[in-house]
Amino acid sequence: MKEKRLSGPLSGEAMEKISERLSSLENLYFPQALQSNATYPFQRKAIFLDLLSRYTELFLERYGSQLTCNELSEFDMLEDDYEISWHLKHLRSLMSPTSEELRTKSVTVKNRRRAYLDKLISDGQYFSEDAMRDREPCLHHEYIGKFQDLSGRGMARPGERWSETLLRRSEEAILVTKIRREQQRLGVAERDWIGNDRNQEEEEDGETKQGSGNAHSAVTHLKHSDETVGTPSNPERDNEVATLSSEELQDWMDQFTYIMQQKFLVGEDHKHFD
Repeated sequence: MKEKRLSGPLSGEAMEKISERLSSLENLYFPQALQSNATYPFQRKAIFLDLLSRYTELFLERYGSQLTCNELSEFDMLEDDYEISWHLKHLRSLMSPTSEELRTKSVTVKNRRRAYLDKLISDGQYFSEDAMRDREPCLHHEYIGKFQDLSGRGMARPGERWSETLLRRSEEAILVTKIRREQQRLGVAERDWIGNDRNQEEEEDGETKQGSGNAHSAVTHLKHSDETVGTPSNPERDNEVATLSSEELQDWMDQFTYIMQQKFLVGEDHKHFD
């Protein structure tokens, strides 16, 4: 590398302070050829001092993002150098972006989100009902779940191994618990809590059948649904579900999907970050 002559060298005191502070940081980038000589702070400090004294623009390119505003101002005397000036402007725009830079970044982020959203929609899995329910169980319940028969989710599926069924039931029990806790937090009437119709039915069964054993766990509760799937658990609930046509259910599903996609676009989907 050709040594670069600077119009005015950085002060020795500034180089010493900057190198000392950066040498205490872990996980900084070093070229492979230097990694064996960058194990200890004193070794890293020597590397920083060498770059600052001979290749300032390279130092700014590699480690400029680690500098504070005060440390960056130490390089102002070198702004006559085109490369150094460019790095200083770029680093300051990252630290204190202008309104135009913020607007441009916002547009870029939105476009990137839109492109990735289109890809996820095309793939089909991320915005499937089960995947969306896993991410937003409470929202799903308000739009779709309250119209569905909860017991059906505990049934074994075609081709599914018994271990997979048990695992899915365990995950289902966790989701149901999350939904109920959120309902309690929001002050939803107890009679409207998810799974309440099933709990009431089991309490009635317990009164008529003595010695049936200890209370079932959440997973056993879901397993019980296989045995009673043909028995209406709550006539009022069954009537409510029956009154919704397939078109109406699809409309609710479309609304739920739209909301989930909008949450993704505005950055409220916690599975993905910009």
